[in-house]
Amino acid sequence: MKIEISLKDIDIQKFVGYNDTNLRSLRKFFPNLKIWTDDLNIVAEGSEEDIYEFEMVMKMLINSYHKLNKIEEIDVIESVQKARKKIGKSETYEIITPKKKVIPHTPNQLKYIKAIEENDIVFGIGPAGTGKTFLAVAMAVKYLKEERVERIILTRPAVEAGESLGYLPGTFEEKISPYLTPLYDALFNLLPADKVQKLIESRIVEIAPLAYMRGRTLSEAFIILDEAQNTTNGQMKMFLTRIGMRSKVVITGDITQIDLPKNKESGLVIARKILKGIPGIEFVEFDKEDVVRHPLVRLIIEAYEKYR
Repeated sequence: MKIEISLKDIDIQKFVGYNDTNLRSLRKFFPNLKIWTDDLNIVAEGSEEDIYEFEMVMKMLINSYHKLNKIEEIDVIESVQKARKKIGKSETYEIITPKKKVIPHTPNQLKYIKAIEENDIVFGIGPAGTGKTFLAVAMAVKYLKEERVERIILTRPAVEAGESLGYLPGTFEEKISPYLTPLYDALFNLLPADKVQKLIESRIVEIAPLAYMRGRTLSEAFIILDEAQNTTNGQMKMFLTRIGMRSKVVITGDITQIDLPKNKESGLVIARKILKGIPGIEFVEFDKEDVVRHPLVRLIIEAYEKYR
């Protein structure tokens, strides 16, 4: 079945988005449809069921365009979610935190959120700007708010300091803060500053370098290991074997940005090789299409991929 939807009186470039962002997002949501544009129409070809859903989404997007004179990626995902809810095929997901409502912006982000709900250990692997860390922290805040865990533990390897912070000047907090800033940033985005401070003081939220996880058992916690591409194989095994009962674990990393010495293989790379297929562990792979920062970030990632 084939359908042509008129885009008369619409600026097609604005509609499909910068660098065809919105068009690519539609193709990800409808992988079984062939979707393209000509001068006046957006055209889709595929099964009757998919075409029906696609037409519903397009009507919503056209209405949004006429109200706002533009379409953004978030409009695509919200329209898809609304359409699927209407036809009983809902994939809507909202993460409600004290400061904001967070929704996944791309199909892979939605897959990531669902994987976290359904598995005890989830690996989120992909380039910078794809929301891996932010969405994981948002889910941790949600789980704590709903009393599904008793605490949040956020950690990352301090490769730049060689994981040996003792020789650095200042207090413990002053030594580790530069390496853990992205995790603090995510928390402050989701919770009021005074609430974050209280949670840290009461150790309900703990932010620490990976080296400080050794010898512990982490139970009834939502644990996030960030920048996992910079773990060694031994560190990754150490971390994974710390996990106790009723815990949720999310491990994030970008295997194109490994800062380890050349003679050391990344623990994240090895884990991806040997842990796939184990029940309760899921790997979600992000790519440049999932970048939700400035549109140029996507083009920068693509340029580096071509260079490599």
